[in-house]
This record gives sequence, C-alpha cells and structure tokens, in this order.
Amino acid sequence: MMRSESSPQLERERSTALIQLVDVTKTYTSGEVPFTALSDVNLTVVPGEFVGIIGKSGSGKTTLINMIAGLDTLTSGGIWVEGIPIHTFNENQMAIWRGKAIGVVFQFFQLLPTLTVIENVMLPMDFCNVHRKEDRPAIALDLLDQVELADQAYKLPAALSGGQQQRAAIARSLANDPPLIVADEPTGNLDSKTADQVFAMFERQVAAGKTMVMVTHDSDLASRVSRTLHVVDGRIIDDTSRT
Repeated sequence: MMRSESSPQLERERSTALIQLVDVTKTYTSGEVPFTALSDVNLTVVPGEFVGIIGKSGSGKTTLINMIAGLDTLTSGGIWVEGIPIHTFNENQMAIWRGKAIGVVFQFFQLLPTLTVIENVMLPMDFCNVHRKEDRPAIALDLLDQVELADQAYKLPAALSGGQQQRAAIARSLANDPPLIVADEPTGNLDSKTADQVFAMFERQVAAGKTMVMVTHDSDLASRVSRTLHVVDGRIIDDTSRT
C-alpha cells in the first residue's frame, strides 16, 4: 500500500534521517519489455551509519545506490537526502547538488586519464566552486596524504596500480567534504589485501562522522558494516543492523 509522502510519521523520520526513500520504483522501458529494477522500496538511513547493500547480479542493488546518489531518475516515489527532495531536481540541479553533498566511488575508479592524480582530486572543487582556488591544491594534496598517495600526486592515473587508483578515487570523493559517501563495488577489481585496505579507509571515514552506503559482493566485507540490506528482485527483503 502506498504511503503518503507527508504523513506525520514520515515527517518525523525525515527530520532525523540523512537518507529517506519512500515507495521508490524504477522501471526501465528502453527494451521491448519494461523491466522494474526497484519496486516500492522504503528506506531510512541516519547519519553515521555504514550500510552495505548485497544481492545477486540483477537484483537491483546498483539501481538502489544510483537512486540515492542521484545518478538515475526514479519512476515513482520520493527521495530525500538531508531533508532535500532530490526527486524534484532537474539534471543540472542534480549535478550541482551531488557535487557538494555526495562523494561517489566507482568500481572502475573513473579517473580522467589525461589529468594528474591531484588534478583529478581537485575536479569536484572546481566544478562546484568549493574552497578558494588558491587553496585547492593544498587541500587535494592533504587528501592524497590521508590515503598515502601524496608522493603520486603529479603522476597520471595510468602510472598507478589499481589499488592506488581506487585510493585516489576515495580522495576525490572527499574533495568537497560531503556528509555522504556512496560506493558501487569499490573493491570488486582489487585483490583481498588491497580490498581490506580500502575498506579500512571507509571505516575511518565513518568513524570521523561520515555516512557510508556501499554495494559489495564480498561477504567478508559485508559482515563488517553496521547495517546490511539484502536486495532480491528489486525489493529489500532483509535489513540487519549490528551493534
């Protein structure tokens, strides 16, 4: 049954939530047969949680994280982040909001190959005009130092290993000091030792006050987050929190 987006209960939840999804449905119609990737999903995430999203390929977990990050548009329902109804944004508004409010980490790094590592980290600052222009290199270098890449700052991404590129991508996700970081299979292309190092970086960010939402296929990593969402056929069938 559909819930009113303005019910007293939802209003109370929205006042304390960082993320709130209400009856979110996403149906793709580009093929011959429409495909519903998410169906009436309801979710509330409070600040400081480390949420892992698990599920088989095609279950809808990547679509779910794309909805939260504003990387895709919903078919029906509503999404609020920090109380802001992002489902009402047009494409330009969404890009500006996302650049300031969310850090995104992709499985394949998505570093621009013709820019140095430090220039890649500064990109979100430049796009959103965050920090004074003359301060941006020092801030980017400090972020690279936090992920132990300061000595690689002026190299091109191709000169870095996969693990180093992912650490650079994490530094870039923190460029504008967003309250929320979302990651889609961020350790999927890394060996187990490097994956553990990357995950430890995420844990440190959560300990410092960030909220983290991560899609992962790694059951060991999923067991270490504070909350796990199990997605099957476009629905959250299990929501488990750990104390």
